[in-house]
Amino acid sequence: MRAEVSTLFGLNVYTDKGVYIGKVNDVVLEPNESKISGLAVGKVNKELFDVSSNGIILPFRWVIAVGDIILTRQISTKIM
Repeated sequence: MRAEVSTLFGLNVYTDKGVYIGKVNDVVLEPNESKISGLAVGKVNKELFDVSSNGIILPFRWVIAVGDIILTRQISTKIM
């Protein structure tokens, strides 16, 4: 899956079941491997994540598809 990093900013993130996760604020890069290792997601769905901070880092390996939105694997509720 190839995309310019800048195209990911601001995209909404959903699970493969259509549950809203949040919005991409930033990306975590692995410069030695020239790949994205995670997505910094803000405006997080509080029903999925028990976090007091402004966001989470979602492992990029969970991403299924990138387009007008980002789709991830289904996430168990209250995992963080």
